[in-house]
Amino acid sequence: MRQAGATRTALLLFAIVMAQAFFAACGASQTSVGPADWESVLADYPELEGRQAEQAIVRRIVDGDTFETVDGRKIRLIGVNTPETFGKPETFGEEAKAFALSELQDRRVWMFKDISETDRYGRLLRFVFVQGEREMFNERLIREGYARVMTYPPDVTYAERFVRGEREARANDRGLWRREPSRVGGKSADAEAPAVCKEPLVKGNINSRGAKIYHVPGSPQYNQTKAERMFCTAEEAEAEGFRAPK
Repeated sequence: MRQAGATRTALLLFAIVMAQAFFAACGASQTSVGPADWESVLADYPELEGRQAEQAIVRRIVDGDTFETVDGRKIRLIGVNTPETFGKPETFGEEAKAFALSELQDRRVWMFKDISETDRYGRLLRFVFVQGEREMFNERLIREGYARVMTYPPDVTYAERFVRGEREARANDRGLWRREPSRVGGKSADAEAPAVCKEPLVKGNINSRGAKIYHVPGSPQYNQTKAERMFCTAEEAEAEGFRAPK
């Protein structure tokens, strides 16, 4: 009898301890549910109100704007483009990758989609927040000069905000803009920043030889051209190094 009573007491104590651990874990999860705190984040990014957030741990940095999670998802940051590190490396590409590595590697992130689920390579398109940080990582890359704005409709929720961030980076000679004067030919940094419109129609394509060519609506090859960048005007495309077809 004494042994049975002792067994029941031990089981009861075990159940109490497990229950306490469970509720403690639940409490912890409720106090760590966002990048910094949802109220602050939504105050800065009200467009995210009501959107579902996805959690992940970053496993590997591919380059400055792409990473993989521990569960095998490949994430491409929406609205930004960092210099290439593969093939023919571009200036400041390694710095952008190193920055992403220092800020994202093994960190918990919270992700939101805009309109599109994936890009043409099957990568998930997401706005990303790092656990404990209030500023969106996409925006921070641009504002600190590690990335250029790259907008593909219909994912344009923060296009104008990102352009303002790029203007700030240009004006302060940050990152990849460090070697560029803030004024060229009498034009201000604001004049150099890409324009934003609701529906960019000028297609920018980079062919197999690396030539950057833009196509305007109505041109012979417009319909069959797959856009790698979209621009509001031909002038904007030319400012980014694209040329008209010959």
